Amino acid sequence: MSARRIGLLGGSFNPAHEGHRHISLLALKRLRLDEVWWMLTPQNPLKKVGETAPFEERMRAAALVARHRRIRVTDIERRFGTQHTADTLGLLLPRFPKCRFVWLMGADNLQQLTEWKDWRRIFRLVPIAVFSRPPYSKASLMARSARVFAEARVAEPLARSIVTMQPPAWVFLHTPPHAGSATRIRARRKVAVAARTRKRAAAAQ
Repeated sequence: MSARRIGLLGGSFNPAHEGHRHISLLALKRLRLDEVWWMLTPQNPLKKVGETAPFEERMRAAALVARHRRIRVTDIERRFGTQHTADTLGLLLPRFPKCRFVWLMGADNLQQLTEWKDWRRIFRLVPIAVFSRPPYSKASLMARSARVFAEARVAEPLARSIVTMQPPAWVFLHTPPHAGSATRIRARRKVAVAARTRKRAAAAQ
């Protein structure tokens, strides 16, 4: 029996949105994956605690957005007690020796990857698939992380084989853009809450 091919999409999912699903469906197709696992972090170490919704709330919302039998919403990082991707991968890979994993990320994450703990170790633990995301795509390919591992970059036509390659190996995928953005969703929610607050204040006068 061949090893299961699993894509790992980590993050706060604060909240999960159609952009996450869009990348997951593209990964299933372009990388010939069996599943994509969404790994919700209990707390992104690069963000303040107050910026993130409660974990259970994010899990429920992610399950509603995923709505696909081959996209699994997981609490792996909470069970492991980890916050950093390198630590999570270090525990995950030995527990699933019969699976082949590939880390999935948007171009914006590649651009700021050097801020992550042990970011070089991530490259050496699993292959990585980077999905284009305007307006970050061009700058991400000039980022320090991309330059340090430039020799490990794989040509896009070989993307289907990336999950079986020995890391470090990464591929940049030019894919159709999606407008989904957790930042924009949170901004719209703040505007809506502020509007309701003003309306209640006006009614009380």
